[in-house]
Amino acid sequence: MTSTNGAEGVLSSATIETDPSVALGPTQRPVPVFPEPEPLAEHGPARIVAVCNQKGGVGKTTTTINLGAALAEFGRRILLVDFDPQGALSVGLGKGDPRQLDVTVHNMLLERDTEWEDIVIETGVDGMELLPSNIDLSGAEVQLVHEVGREYILQGALKSAVEHYDYILIDCQPSLGLLTINALAASEGVLIPLECEYFAMRGVALLMETIEKVQGRINPGLEIDGVLGTMYDSRTLHTREVLGRIVEAFGDQVFHTVINRTVRFPDATVAGEPITFFDPNSMGANAYRGLAREVLARWAQVA
Repeated sequence: MTSTNGAEGVLSSATIETDPSVALGPTQRPVPVFPEPEPLAEHGPARIVAVCNQKGGVGKTTTTINLGAALAEFGRRILLVDFDPQGALSVGLGKGDPRQLDVTVHNMLLERDTEWEDIVIETGVDGMELLPSNIDLSGAEVQLVHEVGREYILQGALKSAVEHYDYILIDCQPSLGLLTINALAASEGVLIPLECEYFAMRGVALLMETIEKVQGRINPGLEIDGVLGTMYDSRTLHTREVLGRIVEAFGDQVFHTVINRTVRFPDATVAGEPITFFDPNSMGANAYRGLAREVLARWAQVA
């Protein structure tokens, strides 16, 4: 079930069972009911999606892990790419200290004899695998500067992986440097987690400018798959107002699903599990299942 808060009628969480008459924010958008995804007779080729925002702490890694796990629950084959030198995605999936990994995305980018198959590892979630990363990746940005076609290195590295998965989700670092440009160049879509907080709104203009430049110069087929409101707290007027402004600014690009702020997300990270495993009946788990339904419905329209 979905509740609303205050006169604005702001949704508090997943919209998987929402009455279509319920509206989100001051734009009074009708909320559709997203269908249960149909099983797939075969898998691939994958849609590659960059989970991107140059501001840190907005829920990029949390979204990559939990959206991936929810999509896998619906029978999709998922590959997660940890494209952040901090290795938070690897840690969040219980892979321990990423500095102990022998081969990572760094090797895949810079060594001609290292393929994605050489570094892919299991995540503990059926149907979801991981290309891990660690601090070594921070040196790749400097090394790639001198490479021919440096913006397309990741695209080439993932070329053969596309046939094995339904969706490839790239967890980008909180910057707009060469690694993020590589992720955008390799992707068909961008998913933008945006914290329901004033300063997060101010910083998104630079990200949109970067996306437009990539669309114009590097990857004309790149699309914005959606803007996801995260860390929403229905108890505060501020977050309700910010969510309303997000809807005003981005319109139908904003997902109807909203991710609430909850301690269960950091608890799941400490446990090294997606929230759908750690607390499968929680509001957070149901929110990401709702997001998975919504993105599958959107992606089906552009397929």
